[in-house]
Amino acid sequence: MNLKSVTKDTWINIREYIFIAFGLLMYSAAWKGFLLPHQITGGGVTGIGAITYYATGIPISVTFFAINLVLLVIAVRTVGLAFSLRTIYGVAVLTIFFAILPQAVPGTFVGAEDNFMACVIGGLLAGGGIGIVFLSNGSSGGTDIIAKVVNKYRNITLGRILLYCDVLIICSSYFFKFGSLERIVYGLTAMAITTIAVDMVINGVRQSVQFFIFSKEYEKIATKINEDVHRGVTILDGMGWYSKEPVKVITVIARKNESVKIFRIVKDIDPNAFISQSSAIGVYGEGFDIIKGK
Repeated sequence: MNLKSVTKDTWINIREYIFIAFGLLMYSAAWKGFLLPHQITGGGVTGIGAITYYATGIPISVTFFAINLVLLVIAVRTVGLAFSLRTIYGVAVLTIFFAILPQAVPGTFVGAEDNFMACVIGGLLAGGGIGIVFLSNGSSGGTDIIAKVVNKYRNITLGRILLYCDVLIICSSYFFKFGSLERIVYGLTAMAITTIAVDMVINGVRQSVQFFIFSKEYEKIATKINEDVHRGVTILDGMGWYSKEPVKVITVIARKNESVKIFRIVKDIDPNAFISQSSAIGVYGEGFDIIKGK
């Protein structure tokens, strides 16, 4: 491995850690700014910490950190050391954010009695943050560990796994503090929105597209896509039925967010190339999603 590759890998890792911290900042801001001030019980270890805080006054950061110490042992044994290191980083960063971010006074961002709006904004912000964390191969700890473990062996979306865990925790709040179905509904609403936001962020980036590119400059285009986009290219033999002449067809499968690069490459090399782009419902294999079965 040359120095250029090492430098590139190092930068990618640094960038992922930065995005993990940013996602966790969004998540902690959702709790401190919207959910905790309106006494909305969420799911996961954070939800357990919130219930503990409402009932005893113990800071959410203390409960969050203590429970995650136990769950980290599970992460090391099942998911692997690489994920565990990022989880340790995530737990540490989120604990710090929970400890240092001031809790908003009810009415600061939304009306003091507007609990539903707090659910919507808090859920979107929390889900967006967790989605960014997952895309960066990180974790905020807690039920994220459970979600990653299940997703490793079962083809279930991360957001759906989190929802199952969260429902149990939110419903349990009825017996510990509030005894109010209204609070449970608020909590379930916030978590449903969080689930949708997580899946939208993750699946939005992971959407794949398929290209068919017809060009006489197929060699240059294929090489450039390999080098710049780092995607495999297949050259197919075809024949133009009108001209009765043989043609070469470039076929490429890439992420949706890589399509702009591919269009730019083709335009720079052959502005007259014919391009067909279509959405791919599922792409499995190296560089894409892993084939999973029961």
